[in-house]
Amino acid sequence: MNVKRTAAVIAAALAILLTAGTADAQRTPRAAPVSQDAQTQELAPPSAAPAGTVDVQPTAANSGPEVSGISIVNLFLHADWIVKIVFVLLLLASLWSWAIIISKWFAIGALKRRADRFEKVFWSGLSLDELYQQFAQRPDHPFAAVFTSALREWRRAFEGGSPRETLLPGVKDRIDKAMNVTIQRETDSIERQLGFLATVGATAPFVGLFGTVWGIMNSFSSIAARHDTTLAVVAPGIAEALFATAMGLLAAIPAVIFYNKFVNEIGRYTGRLEGFADEFSAILSRQLDEKALR
Repeated sequence: MNVKRTAAVIAAALAILLTAGTADAQRTPRAAPVSQDAQTQELAPPSAAPAGTVDVQPTAANSGPEVSGISIVNLFLHADWIVKIVFVLLLLASLWSWAIIISKWFAIGALKRRADRFEKVFWSGLSLDELYQQFAQRPDHPFAAVFTSALREWRRAFEGGSPRETLLPGVKDRIDKAMNVTIQRETDSIERQLGFLATVGATAPFVGLFGTVWGIMNSFSSIAARHDTTLAVVAPGIAEALFATAMGLLAAIPAVIFYNKFVNEIGRYTGRLEGFADEFSAILSRQLDEKALR
């Protein structure tokens, strides 16, 4: 039913358009009649035939502008060797930046999911020894690494029996230091290769600007060599220059955007990890106090 209704609407619209076109054609004014003298004057032969041959080739004024597409490959092939080096460096930097971006995107997502699973298991009511046996062999994410490092230091403190009460503050300090060192090590591992994104974001526009300046210098050199300032002489160098600038921005913009995003994501993850370490330190400190009271 909807298809029939749509077809009817389309047919009605076409009918209205055709009717309007016919009415416009009927209302078109006819040309005014031309007098006999005017016809005779228009048809009068020329007084003299032009001497010589007549050039029937279209001139540049009436032939219209020549449209030619600008290809990236052609710009690269006809560019100066220094501009080519700039193109290659910026292209490699852009490709490597995107490889880091994709890798970090999936890695940070996986770390968040593993942290959710670990916290769910940690607060499920299992004993610390059972959790240690489960994660000690393979701490594959920062939360498990912080937990195992703290509990490993706890076990070392009680290997020779329960320490004296005067030594308990030293045990607390060692556990806190072990967790802090593990957090720092895991954070450095997560932030690895982000410095490359920061470097590309900061330097790629200037590298592209260098290619721009060099392309403009080539354009001026072409003008000086040919003594011609037409657009055909200047355009290739200007196109190379602008393309170098575009390549610099193409490499820098994604690097800056995702660098800021990943820094914020890692900052929130590190804060969450430090919060877990503080909670776990409080749990171990409470157990140490209970042992000291016995």
